[in-house]
Amino acid sequence: MTPISLRLLSAACLFASAAAFAAEPRPSFTPPSAASIPDNDFGKAVREGEQIFLHTPQKAAKFVGNNLNCVSCHLDAGRRPDSAPMWAAYVLYPAYRAKNGHVNTLAERLQGCFRFSMNGKAPAADDPTLTALQTYMFWLASKAPTGVVLEGQGYRKLPAPAKKADYLRGSEVYAQYCAVCHGAEGQGQKNGKHWVFPALWGADSFNWGAGMHQIGNAAGFIKANMPLGQAGMLSDQEAWDVAYFMNAHERPQDPRYTESVAATRAKYHDSDDSLYGIEVNGHLLGSDSPPAGGKLTQAAAKAGG
Repeated sequence: MTPISLRLLSAACLFASAAAFAAEPRPSFTPPSAASIPDNDFGKAVREGEQIFLHTPQKAAKFVGNNLNCVSCHLDAGRRPDSAPMWAAYVLYPAYRAKNGHVNTLAERLQGCFRFSMNGKAPAADDPTLTALQTYMFWLASKAPTGVVLEGQGYRKLPAPAKKADYLRGSEVYAQYCAVCHGAEGQGQKNGKHWVFPALWGADSFNWGAGMHQIGNAAGFIKANMPLGQAGMLSDQEAWDVAYFMNAHERPQDPRYTESVAATRAKYHDSDDSLYGIEVNGHLLGSDSPPAGGKLTQAAAKAGG
């Protein structure tokens, strides 16, 4: 057999193996319950991470610029499939991320969550906050197979909508199913000092750099998890439409902002999945964003003044 034939055969085998792997069903996994956290020093560290996960603005205040908790986007304390569960994420890191173009450690991935989803600032890689969160994730992934994509990992991937996602249809879905919890203006809802439902847009929500600003991520999350307690009742089209509506509002500026909205879009948002830098209803999204950093930026400005 010639060298060329050998190379072609090797390539064919490689593609066949990859196709077979892709066709294999994802392994299922059930994380341990909170009741099974051990009563020892390790368990204490796990509970510390759990509390940061559930009450992030209170337990990690110096890194959080809004009032979202980790559990706002990763439901059931990071356990629920199709809401980017922590046990499924833990077993995949280190991993390459196109978002920053290199292999990320789990600590770096969590730093991004604070910077973008929490509209705050990244803790140092060795900060106790990140150590506690990683300990909690380690425990949630106890006995899970590593290096494989588990069933329920990430957010659900929906097929492309039959009709292009639409603001008006999305506004109707939002008014009917979402506003009762998240407010007519997407401002969220709190009980006394504690937020019960997160803000979906505006100054107190995730910023333009967060993964949830991508319409596909938001649609998959909404389809699989919303309305809360009635997951799955929305059609795929309704999920796409309301995700578009939600993300067609201003939110805090992308902290990677470079020179102009147009330049920032070209560098970080050049995708149909992002509405940053797109004109919707006569408004250029990103042009009137609240400053990145939220409460942290405001506090720094007051201290400097």
